[in-house]
Amino acid sequence: MATINTNAGAMVALQNLNKTNQQLEQVQSRINTGLAVSSAKDNGGIFAIAQSMRADVAGYKAVRNSIDLAVSTTDVALAAGEAISDLLVEMKEKALAAADSSLDTASRTALNADFGALRDQIKTIISNAEFNGTNLIDGSTAGISALANSDGSNTITVADEDLALSGSIITIATNASFSTATQADNIVSQIGSSLDNLNASLARLGTASKSLEIHKTFVGKLSDALEKGIGNLVDADLAKESARLQSLQVKQQLGIQALSIANSAPSSILGYFR
Repeated sequence: MATINTNAGAMVALQNLNKTNQQLEQVQSRINTGLAVSSAKDNGGIFAIAQSMRADVAGYKAVRNSIDLAVSTTDVALAAGEAISDLLVEMKEKALAAADSSLDTASRTALNADFGALRDQIKTIISNAEFNGTNLIDGSTAGISALANSDGSNTITVADEDLALSGSIITIATNASFSTATQADNIVSQIGSSLDNLNASLARLGTASKSLEIHKTFVGKLSDALEKGIGNLVDADLAKESARLQSLQVKQQLGIQALSIANSAPSSILGYFR
């Protein structure tokens, strides 16, 4: 039927052209974003899975930050403990020298002055062994905890080690001194016990720091694996999209030509009236 009211050919050509334009828009979006699934409209199920995995990745970033903070706090305490250990060794040397009964009073007094200076240095080190407001060796805290998983349900705890003088680890009195060989000998014995206790404390701190670093490495690998999985789900294959873009551009041009031809068809009706 020859009619000018309904142009079925133009309708079909327009539908095909609109479809091509939609596909072209989708391909251009994938090329611009690098994502095959950039919103829930593209693929609701995949988008939901990817978003859940992105939340885990973001959580693991917080975990790494928490572990870094705990490692730094522990390492400061560890460095201070090692410095205290060195001071105790020097103090033992001074006390042992003073324990010599043949030593004259003036020499013993000089050794005691050195001993007191080293003792007071321990107090200074303990008070300054602080990171981000936390001191693990002055008895001010029961310990610290670092996040271990992305939802915060698990933590890694590092217990404090109270290294203050007159404590359970370093048993030397805060005002310890000697004026006789006997007193010096007693202090030598106390320093020996304190060194044994301190070495055990340093071992615990070192183990805790190492455990935190091991877990941080694991979390980093886990986060990388999740990011790779997200990429597998939502990333676009740009080589394929580039080839598809060229194909759709040609298809679009052909669609425009087809629509033009369909739109010119009604004018042929004029031939019937000549």
